[in-house]
Amino acid sequence: MIAIIDYDMGNLRSVEKAFEKVGAEAAPTRDPAVIRDASHIVLPGVGAFKDCMKNLEEYGLIDPLLKGIASGRPFLGICLGLQLLFEESAEFGRHRGLGVIKGKVVRFPEDRKRKVPHMGWNEAKKRKESKLLNDIPDSSFFYFVHSYYAVPDDPSVTLTSTEYGVEFTSGIEKDNVMACQFHPEKSQRLGLRILKNFSSMR
Repeated sequence: MIAIIDYDMGNLRSVEKAFEKVGAEAAPTRDPAVIRDASHIVLPGVGAFKDCMKNLEEYGLIDPLLKGIASGRPFLGICLGLQLLFEESAEFGRHRGLGVIKGKVVRFPEDRKRKVPHMGWNEAKKRKESKLLNDIPDSSFFYFVHSYYAVPDDPSVTLTSTEYGVEFTSGIEKDNVMACQFHPEKSQRLGLRILKNFSSMR
């Protein structure tokens, strides 16, 4: 069973329904025992970085999450769930993240030609091979909604990159930890393919 972390900051039902469409059993939970026994772990996220970290802490979810990652089980972060994996964010101040991936989260630069947040369909260029991207053509389009983006210290963790005024990391992979800045659950056929690929990992 895929555990979708419920900390009141994600579009849980959309993610759950997307997994159901690809034939995977998934359910929202904040029960540490369920997270411990899950075959896969998903961390979605919508909202502000600081509030997300606060909720994870208040619900006692940080330790189960980190232990789940350390166990080697497949882990997928979605949107803010990618950013939370990093050491810190500059969103409304300076706030500590989970520190799973070294690096920081920064705001898109102001640009009269481009609105912030970055919202809508954009292409993700493959930077390395991954089972997560099986049957996903290079430069495929996915749906984004975000004002901040992650800057990893180690470029080798970048799975995909996307151009929006700057070229930013839109997907990461390090060992069993994968994450995408875009929303696969809102990205139609190819987004569902990513979720199918993830759910098939062992």
